[in-house]
Amino acid sequence: MYETDFWQIIDEARDAADGDPEEQADLLVERLVQLTPDEVIDFARLFEARFQRAYTRELWGAAHLLLGGASEDTFDYFRCWLIAQGREVFEGAVHQPDDLADLVPDFDEEEDGDAEEIGFAADEAHEQLTGLPLPDLGTAQPREPAGPRFDFDDPGAMAEHYPRLWDLYGR
Repeated sequence: MYETDFWQIIDEARDAADGDPEEQADLLVERLVQLTPDEVIDFARLFEARFQRAYTRELWGAAHLLLGGASEDTFDYFRCWLIAQGREVFEGAVHQPDDLADLVPDFDEEEDGDAEEIGFAADEAHEQLTGLPLPDLGTAQPREPAGPRFDFDDPGAMAEHYPRLWDLYGR
């Protein structure tokens, strides 16, 4: 599976789900079970690579600001949601997290930022196809997110790192 195929599957499911992450996860599973088990594993690897790439302190800080706080689990679910938004939003946010102010201008912390189920779509599809769990992809999340540490609870640091997000979501 090529990266363009991966993003096409993500986009089609998101569009069909009208942005509902639970529905998008269900539609992803429906689409993935139409593939071969090897293609589902390829999808899982591509998803995992993006999930790991988004494991940065800068992005975590943006999630903290958007969501009014973000534990490690919350940040995991946020990264799944970010991937579910498609290539343009994902790449833009990873490159410059403050760009989320423009990339998702209608962000609603009650409805957005949490798509845990998206992270399990390939696992569920593989199990439906084979009766077996998805094999270990051989990737482990680093112990620490990439990037320099800064205090997410320091208003000055947050305003400096995320001037546009701070204007919209600073508390």
